[in-house]
Amino acid sequence: MKVAIGADHGGFKLKAEITDLLNELGIDFTDFGTYSADSIDYPDVAIPVAEAVANGEFDRGILICGTGIGIGIAANKVKGIRAALVHDTFSAKATRQHNDSNILTMGERVIGAGLAREIAQIWLETEFEGGRHENRVCKISDYEVR
Repeated sequence: MKVAIGADHGGFKLKAEITDLLNELGIDFTDFGTYSADSIDYPDVAIPVAEAVANGEFDRGILICGTGIGIGIAANKVKGIRAALVHDTFSAKATRQHNDSNILTMGERVIGAGLAREIAQIWLETEFEGGRHENRVCKISDYEVR
């Protein structure tokens, strides 16, 4: 699995925690920035990560900002992206099983590092169930091409 990861200044510290987790799990990743706590605009990171996932260069993406909201909104503007804002372990598993989310978003100002690491690991290790959920995800993809 190849993962694209990025954050704005509001998610910079939590991104470091998640990159440590990716290293521990032996998951190949590319860090799209930001590389400091200096203020940047979240679309400047979200869109390149989302495009890299959408074009198949990466299997999944992880995006972090202060709340996880803005960065997820920006990512979801890219065709083929199903970014899910997750702050609990149940939703981390469900969004992979039922929605085949391909980008995880989290908020550094909302959850702590320990929970974020647990969420990311569950999300990375959970597969899409397909079955009855396949038709629902296909309806989203079909709408994108209209």
